[in-house]
Amino acid sequence: MTRKPVLVGLLLAFLLPAPIAAAQSPETQAESATGFERRAAQLVEVLTGEIAFADYFDPGFQAELPEAQFKAMTASIIAQYGKPIATENAASTDGRSGSLSLRFEKGIAAVLLDVGAVADARVIGLRLTGFEMADDSFDKVAKEIAALPGSSGFLVTELEGNTFRPLAAANPDRQFAVGSTFKLYILDELAAQVADKKRRWSDVVPLSHPSFSSIGTANWPKDTPVTLQTLANWMISVSDNSAADTLIHLLGRDAIESRMRAAGHSAPPRNIPFLTTVEAFALKGDNFARERTAFIAGDDAAQRTLIESNQTRLTLANVDGVSFAGGPRFIDSLEWFASPNDVARLMIDLRNRNSPTAMAAMAINPGINPGAIKDWAWLGYKGGSELGVISMSMLGQRKSDGKWFVITASWNNPDAPVATETLVGLVTRLLALAAK
Repeated sequence: MTRKPVLVGLLLAFLLPAPIAAAQSPETQAESATGFERRAAQLVEVLTGEIAFADYFDPGFQAELPEAQFKAMTASIIAQYGKPIATENAASTDGRSGSLSLRFEKGIAAVLLDVGAVADARVIGLRLTGFEMADDSFDKVAKEIAALPGSSGFLVTELEGNTFRPLAAANPDRQFAVGSTFKLYILDELAAQVADKKRRWSDVVPLSHPSFSSIGTANWPKDTPVTLQTLANWMISVSDNSAADTLIHLLGRDAIESRMRAAGHSAPPRNIPFLTTVEAFALKGDNFARERTAFIAGDDAAQRTLIESNQTRLTLANVDGVSFAGGPRFIDSLEWFASPNDVARLMIDLRNRNSPTAMAAMAINPGINPGAIKDWAWLGYKGGSELGVISMSMLGQRKSDGKWFVITASWNNPDAPVATETLVGLVTRLLALAAK
C-alpha cells in the first residue's frame, strides 16, 4: 500500500513527536545508492534549516504542508525533545520507502520515510509512528505539568473493578474546566438509555439543535435525519457540538445530570444546569452580558430558571462569537467542570456500561499520534478545549497484561490561551509510562 505523501497526523500535527536526524558521514552520503538513503541522511539538516525545505520535499508534500507550518511543528518538537542528533537503523527494501530511528537530545522517534521516483528523489512522505523519551518518569512529567502557567492537574491510575489505584497524580481532586470532555457524560447516559430499552442506537432522529460545529455536521440543514449512533460517533470523535446539543435535548438535561451524579462526580452543582454548547457560547458573548451576570451569581435553581426562560433566545443565531477570539472568557464560571478523579470514575462507569457501540465511538480518534498507542490493546479518548482550556482523557487496556488504566490531564489559564501541543506531548509521555 502506498503511503500518503504527507506527514500522517497533520490533522493533529502538534501530536507528532519529532523530526529526524542524520549522523552519516559525508563519505557515507556519497556512497548512498538510493533516494531513501540520501534523504534519510539529510533529515537532521532539513529540521535544523541547513537544507532548504523546497529542496528536500516534493511539491505535492509542500502543497499539503506549507513551509511555515512545518517550521512551527519543528520548533515545537525541538522545544519539547531537544535538538535532533542522528538517524539510526535506516532500512529500505526498495530504495524508496523505509524506516529509521531519529535520535534527539531527550529521546528517539520511529520514522517512516518515502521518496519519489524522479531523478532528484525528493521526499513525498514523512511519518513519525512513535516516540520514546530517554530516562522519562512520572516525576519528570509531573514537574513539567506543574510548571505550566495557570492551574493544572493530572491522574494516571490503574482500574481495579469499580475502584482505581493511582500511579501518579497532581491535584486529582481539583475541579478544572474540561471543555468538550463533558460529552462523555452524554455518551454514558445515551448508552444507559439504550441498555434500558428506551432507545436503540439505530433510532433515527432529527439534527434538531445547530451549534458551532465541526466537520461532522457543519452547515448541515436543521432537522436532517441521523441515527443515534452517528450522533455519538460525531460527538466523541470530532467533538461535534450540534450532535452534542441534539443529544442533550433528546435524552433530557435532568437525565444527564442524574447520570453525572451516579457516575461519581464530586461537585455536581458545577455542571447544573448541564449547559448545551450553544447556551455556553451565548452566555459568554456580549449579547447576553446581563443574563451572564445573573447566571454566574445564581444558585442551581436560579440558573435553571434563567436558561429555561431564555430558550428561544439562547440559539446559534444570537451567538456573537466573541468567545472564539482574543483571550479566555469566564472559564472559571461558564464551562463544564470535572476533577481528574471525577474523570476516572466516569471512565469506570462507561466501561461498566458494557456497550460495544459506546466504546467504539471513544476509540475512533485516539487523540494522539497513532504510533504512540502501539502498546495498548484498546484505547478510548475524549478531549476538550477552548481559549485558556485544554483537557485530555483516555481509557486504555494495556496490551502486555490486559490491565485497564485511565490517563487524564487538564490545564486552565484564565489569563492567556494555552498551548495545545504542550499538553498533548505531556499526555503522550504519561501514556507511554503507563504502558510499561
